[in-house]
Amino acid sequence: MNSPQRAHAHEDIDDVPCDCAPTAEERRSLWSPLTRRGAITVGALSIATIGAIAAFRGVTPAQAAITYNPDDYPTWDDVERARNDESAKAGEVTRIQGLITQLQNAVAAAQAAATQAADDYYAAQQEFFEAARRADDLQAQADEQSTKANEAAQAAAKVAAKLSRSGGDSTAYDVLFAGSGEDADEILAQLGQLDKLAERNQSIYADAVAARDSAQHLTDQAEEARKERDRLQKVAEEKMEIARQAQAAAEQALADQQSYLITLEQQLAALQDNSSKTLQEYKDGVAQREAYEAEQRRLEEERRRKAAEEAARRAEEERQRQEAARKAAEEEAARQAEAERQRQAELNQGTPASPAQPAAPAAPDPAPVQPATGWVRPNSGVQTAGYGWRSQICGSSYCSSSFHEGVDLAAGCGASIVAASAGTVEYAGYNGGYGNYIRINHGGGVSTGYAHIVNGGVLVGYGQYVEAGTLIAYEGNTGNSFGCHLHFEVYINGATTNPIDFMAGKGISV
Repeated sequence: MNSPQRAHAHEDIDDVPCDCAPTAEERRSLWSPLTRRGAITVGALSIATIGAIAAFRGVTPAQAAITYNPDDYPTWDDVERARNDESAKAGEVTRIQGLITQLQNAVAAAQAAATQAADDYYAAQQEFFEAARRADDLQAQADEQSTKANEAAQAAAKVAAKLSRSGGDSTAYDVLFAGSGEDADEILAQLGQLDKLAERNQSIYADAVAARDSAQHLTDQAEEARKERDRLQKVAEEKMEIARQAQAAAEQALADQQSYLITLEQQLAALQDNSSKTLQEYKDGVAQREAYEAEQRRLEEERRRKAAEEAARRAEEERQRQEAARKAAEEEAARQAEAERQRQAELNQGTPASPAQPAAPAAPDPAPVQPATGWVRPNSGVQTAGYGWRSQICGSSYCSSSFHEGVDLAAGCGASIVAASAGTVEYAGYNGGYGNYIRINHGGGVSTGYAHIVNGGVLVGYGQYVEAGTLIAYEGNTGNSFGCHLHFEVYINGATTNPIDFMAGKGISV
């Protein structure tokens, strides 16, 4: 606790103006070349630590990330002064070289951290899927044993009732042994039947007890498996968020590099070049390079726009082709039905043929974009692998999983991938064995996943809302893949389900 004297002293100090903060020039001389830029590099290398600190403080890693400070970078005035002073020039060259290295290292470190976070997310996903499958399998076994226990108990009850009717009173025994006379063999045979019946009942009873105990044991195991499943689901969700934020940090580091690197390189060239080029020419070089890179980005966006338009055109052509085929099939079915009616009329010549019934009205045209269910096929590829257990396939660097969590559809490298239904993108980027991957949340506990997208082929971003049939990506061969295809998954409350059956329930054949 502060004394009154100390409090008064603080008030006096506060009243005195203080120019004790370092100037921009002093800050550069004291802190160059390691500035906040260096902290970015360390932060990118320890993204998980940043996330833990952020969680502790109640903020997100994105909010906790250190941003680039323009004061850390030399101005063109700094460069101009250094060009006129050889001793200052050497120091400025070293400083700019250090900043360029820090920018490059920050990007590399952030990208490495993002890759590791995505690999961790993928591993957590697979652990959760396996745990969910194990919980379901144990519950199915428990249900099977419970059914066996009930059946065995009912069988034992029937035998017990029969024994009761046979041995419940002396009248029953009199009836059982009536006519046996003094024949001991016959009496023993009758008694033996009762003993066998009793032994059989004991065996059935024992089976019922064993099945009941097994069912209970399996039910307990299934309950523990569900707890582990739920725990791993939370872990997977946390890993997805960490991976998403690490990806955002890597993208920001790259954007920062692009913002400063061109200027730094031109400033360095201006200091190292002994020609008669003026400083203005180097400044112009910055503008020229920025204009060139902006044009390259514009051309890339134009390429993607045209590709999306072409994909939409092909999708419409395919819809029209399917509609024409449907109408042709309906007309052919009507023609065959009319021919069969006429044939039956000719066979019954003695009976006047009933007048032709008017043809049923044609079914209305389907919606031009999607079925009434709101779901569409995610791409036009043929099915190359289904859902469920399979033999492992091994390549030079990895082996496929023995359980296939989705369905593979191969339409060819670069083929269009569309959103299977409307929803919000909750992940878009690299994801371990899935390669480039998109996950869309459709609400109601239903999500879909799209894997092995070609590099540069992810067309949507986190938080974006898409309609059914929206072009979201292009087919590729990234991640654990043996050829270009779309690996399509459907999730119910996080766990995978058979996408073939699920889509069939929506009127879509995959």
